[in-house]
Amino acid sequence: MRTDRLVAILLMLQRREQTTAAEVARELEVSERTARRDLDALAMAGVPIYSTQGRGGGWRLVGGARTDLSGLTASEARALFLVAGPASAATPAVKAALRKLVQALPEPFRVQAEAAASSLVMDPQQWGTNRVEPRPPQFLDALQDAVIRGVQVRLGYLDRKGAETERTVHPLGIVAKGLSWYLVANTDAGRRTFRVDRVSSVDSTDDPVHRPDDFDLAASWREIADEVDRKRTPLEIQALCVPDGVGVLQMAFGSRLEVGGTKTDGRVEVVIRGHSEYMLAGELSGLIDYVEVTSPQGVRDHLASIGATLVKRYGSVSDRGEADD
Repeated sequence: MRTDRLVAILLMLQRREQTTAAEVARELEVSERTARRDLDALAMAGVPIYSTQGRGGGWRLVGGARTDLSGLTASEARALFLVAGPASAATPAVKAALRKLVQALPEPFRVQAEAAASSLVMDPQQWGTNRVEPRPPQFLDALQDAVIRGVQVRLGYLDRKGAETERTVHPLGIVAKGLSWYLVANTDAGRRTFRVDRVSSVDSTDDPVHRPDDFDLAASWREIADEVDRKRTPLEIQALCVPDGVGVLQMAFGSRLEVGGTKTDGRVEVVIRGHSEYMLAGELSGLIDYVEVTSPQGVRDHLASIGATLVKRYGSVSDRGEADD
């Protein structure tokens, strides 16, 4: 608690040209005696503050109240406060901390930082999807605390079928993927990921986490995400795409598309991943002006079947219309 008070006093000195022990006591809800001890402690710790006695006296920062205690540049301050706006995805605790930190900035920086906080809206919903207000999972804070403190936890967890298990894990990091949160952790079975919304209990221990020296959360998550994508889309097809259609395929398939070399006829070799032959054929059936599937034969057969069905269902209507004319 005293550390919190000392930081608060520094912020007060940053905001004001001068403050008194009585003002510190009122703002921090402590006695004047405690406020004086805290001010003396800051001075003894080497913080550049000094006191003046007599009428109109008080405590000041050496060099004036415009010294930038945060060490941030103007552009860094603006970038930081872009995530503090009311519509951002930052947690309430992060937003509150950033709004307090703005008081430690010099006046020119402070105005721009406050403007940055209200200049950006982040809407995670895609067009055409139902609006879902994201709620942090119940045990997100407890798991993040374990990651920061570097302690193992006994984790209660529900699998996809609703069966509950309990295990001791070594939390390594937290990842937000879209609207979902994941815990990356080491276990007796190796490195695993856990959906935080399936965690049923968290019991921190005093045992330290065994964290590999070369562990990098971002790199580890890229490997995990690539592996998950491969499992979700195990089928690969080869196809030829007209040059003007590559951009269309990129919009349609995203990371499931790999673009290769150009053939002598100008068409581009592509590889597309999908869940099954039938599902991929369905996705490609509306792109026949751009792409020709060369393999596997099963996808070509499904496309032929889809085409025959379309002709049978809609071609007959056209024929009847022409006959009526």
